[in-house]
Amino acid sequence: MTVHPSLQTYADAWTHSIEAISELVMPLVEGEWNRATPCPAWSVRDIVSHIIGMECEQLGDPRPIHTLPRDLYHVQSEFARYMEMQVDVRRHHTAPEMTSELEYTLIRRARKLRNETRAPETMVRAPLGAEQTLELALRMRAFDVWVHEQDLRWALNRPGNLDSPGAYVTRDILLHALPKVVAKDAGAPPNSAVVFDIHGPVEFLRTVRVDAEGHGTIDGAPSLGPLATIALDWETYVRLACGRVRPRAVADRVKTEGDQELAAAILREFAVTP
Repeated sequence: MTVHPSLQTYADAWTHSIEAISELVMPLVEGEWNRATPCPAWSVRDIVSHIIGMECEQLGDPRPIHTLPRDLYHVQSEFARYMEMQVDVRRHHTAPEMTSELEYTLIRRARKLRNETRAPETMVRAPLGAEQTLELALRMRAFDVWVHEQDLRWALNRPGNLDSPGAYVTRDILLHALPKVVAKDAGAPPNSAVVFDIHGPVEFLRTVRVDAEGHGTIDGAPSLGPLATIALDWETYVRLACGRVRPRAVADRVKTEGDQELAAAILREFAVTP
């Protein structure tokens, strides 16, 4: 157990998802590692490579010295280039090589978490040479592995864990981004409210309120006269917010009421992951 209880929620969520990922990929035959996933341009192998690479960086391992091919059309930013390095360096690894490295990395990370004595506000390594607090780092790793677990489940037709501990970490992270989506990105007018009604394994009702200055806030109280209401299931919410699908592909799973133009703008801007 970690010394600081505030870190335990994220450590538990990470452990639950990472063990599920290991269980999913261990029995895969070689060809199944090449299956496409909802994560744009990444296969099953690529997602597992990404997870291994990010956990190795959290352990303080040096990044690989590797030159990316010039024809990776999905690499459009410095952040994407950074993330792709750990993926591309493993693209020709065999199934046994992938599972062996994954298991070894997980053993090391689990041991590190069990022996963690640093304070939550300790600054640690982040992508692109930046730094972040230890608490934020663990929160983002719990979020990342749960979302990628769902990517793998979709690719392998093995649904599950939509309400696991990582799902609730993901919910809170995605909800934190919602006021910006509504107020700034979609341009909801001042003094308006938009209600989100989510059903399924994880259920919640949230209202984003835009004040007179155009700033958005979020709360759990219903609005008596929302400008728009958007209702959808939890899985679709995650897939939209994480950029796995476009709104038109899941139109039959989303119900909107009120200002249709605003609702459409919100759904167009719904993806908040890099």
